[in-house]
Amino acid sequence: MPRRPLLAAAATLSTLTLLTACNGSPEAGRPNTTPTTTSPTPTPTPAAPSKPTWSPQEQAAITAAKARYITARAAIDTALNNPPAASEEKLLRAGTGGKWLTQVLIDVQFNLDRGWYSDGRASLSGVSVASVKLKLEQPEVRLNACLDTSKISLRYQATRKPVPGFPANGRRHKVQAQVVYAPRVGQSAKNWFLIDEKDLGSC
Repeated sequence: MPRRPLLAAAATLSTLTLLTACNGSPEAGRPNTTPTTTSPTPTPTPAAPSKPTWSPQEQAAITAAKARYITARAAIDTALNNPPAASEEKLLRAGTGGKWLTQVLIDVQFNLDRGWYSDGRASLSGVSVASVKLKLEQPEVRLNACLDTSKISLRYQATRKPVPGFPANGRRHKVQAQVVYAPRVGQSAKNWFLIDEKDLGSC
C-alpha cells in the first residue's frame, strides 16, 4: 500500500525525536543554557600630542628672545607713530637689528618725507616657539605669533587727518620672527636682536 512506507518513516522519525529530546540535544528544541563569555574589545587610548622639551639653556634663551621681540615690536610702533623722533639708536637699544632695522628705518623715512605717521599700534598674541638653535655662531630663536595690525592707519602730521587711499590694514598676520644673540656693531656685549619677521599668511 502506498501510504505504509511513509507512515513507517514517520514513526521512525518520531522515535528518533523522542530519543534526542531525552538526551538533551539542542537540536531537539531544548536551548543550550551554557552562558557564552565574550571579552570586550578594549578602546584604544588616543596618544597625547608630544611637546618639545627644552633644556634649561634653551628655555633661558626662549624667555630672553621673547622679551626682546616684544620690546622691539613696541619700539617699531613708537618710531612709526612719531617719525621725527625716531632714531636708529633707539631701535637698536630696544632690540631691532639686521635687515629688519634697515627696513624699519626705510619705512620711517618714507613717512617722514611725506609728513605722515602711523596712528595705532600692532598687537601680538599666541607667541610660540618654532625652533631653537644655540650651536650656531649667532644663537637663534624663531618665534611664531599672530600680529594684528588692523587698528593702524596713516595720518598727516600737520592735520592729523587720514591719508586718502591708505585705510587701516584690516588684517591679522601670522608671522615668524627671527631673533639672534649677537653683539652690536663696534661693541663686544651681546644681546638678542629681532633681525627678520616673515609674513606667513592670515591668522
